[in-house]
Amino acid sequence: MRILILGGGGREHAIAMSLRTSPSVSALYCIPGNPGISEIATTAAISLDEGDRLVAYAAAEKIDLVVVGPEQPLVEGIADRFRAAGIKVFGPGKQAARLEGSKIFSKEFMVRHGIATAPYEIFSSKEAALEGLKAFSFPVVIKVDGLAAGKGVLIPKNFKEAEEVLVQIFDERKFGPAGERILVEAFVRGFEASILCLVDENHLVPLESARDYKKALDGDLGLNTGGMGTISPNELLTPSITGVIASEVLAKTLQGLKEDGLTFTGVLFIGLMMDENHRPHVLEYNVRFGDPETQSVLPRLKNDLGRVMMATVDNRLEELVLEWREEMALTVILASGGYPEAYDRHLPIEMDDLDEGVMVFHSGTALKGDRLVTAGGRVLGVTALGGDKEVLRGLVYRNLEKIRFEGKHFRRDIGL
Repeated sequence: MRILILGGGGREHAIAMSLRTSPSVSALYCIPGNPGISEIATTAAISLDEGDRLVAYAAAEKIDLVVVGPEQPLVEGIADRFRAAGIKVFGPGKQAARLEGSKIFSKEFMVRHGIATAPYEIFSSKEAALEGLKAFSFPVVIKVDGLAAGKGVLIPKNFKEAEEVLVQIFDERKFGPAGERILVEAFVRGFEASILCLVDENHLVPLESARDYKKALDGDLGLNTGGMGTISPNELLTPSITGVIASEVLAKTLQGLKEDGLTFTGVLFIGLMMDENHRPHVLEYNVRFGDPETQSVLPRLKNDLGRVMMATVDNRLEELVLEWREEMALTVILASGGYPEAYDRHLPIEMDDLDEGVMVFHSGTALKGDRLVTAGGRVLGVTALGGDKEVLRGLVYRNLEKIRFEGKHFRRDIGL
């Protein structure tokens, strides 16, 4: 198979790494890619919003399957364009991608199909939201409706903080059009879990679980980020809890997709909060592989990922028997100083030889001449596998010290 990946972050690097070792894959391409991906795949400097050029490139290279990494192209309908040209795509079309593109659409989908989620209200002005906040207790969750690169969820602890958030959204337009409407949700206490599911027209198959650490600072403090690290599997998900998730969330989600006529092909990421009674509440749907969860989940997959993806696209998920390595996987993100707010770019990265088995996924890097430099908030993901969690944590954190750039920041409690 000749496979083209769209995207250029850590998620796409993890996908490329898995596909590179898949016996079914004869040629691997990635647009635009990054310095790490370019070592294992052919890359091309085409913007992901240039739909005609992307389709033409795939046709010229006789691509058998396109794998769409990031959410923005999916929400804008890139999968539909490839399918119209007769090219198979691992990723949902524009209609189904609204599950991530609009938090309000997603929330209404959950309510319509009896999927447990936090109580909420919708607002389209600061004044209405300030009045509506009186019906909620704090902390409260405020979400902008549209895509915001993982930064559109804020959790003010009191009314004053909530007012400041609303000023940022409605007056300062911090999130642009994504913040034209917002959700205010009740805060659910418990622990988070991430479930990635393969979805075809008739089946929904969960992959191994992961736990994502969203906050910027140790102890789950600081601002929300796109993710500062993950561990897979999520040790807090017992078999009994997993059974409840399967019946109350996964089965109802698949049935909802069918009832609403939302044809979905690819990966559906389900972000959950397990409340104090271990009942699942859906926080969000993402319509693609999660990042950085993918950096911990895919290294544990024994199957040929190319065949897994093609079986999904061809509606043959019932034929799959997924096999997983018993070792757990731990990923820690190295971020730029100041992330998720303002940070410097183009800072030189130095990297010593890493220990055997340690993987580095490029998330926000670039080449300046022949020098590797920072180019994003989340710069690198460092992943390893192991059977003993403390030994595994020691391995990952020891190797983090072998990577250096000015302002390097990371959480020291991933996996705890």
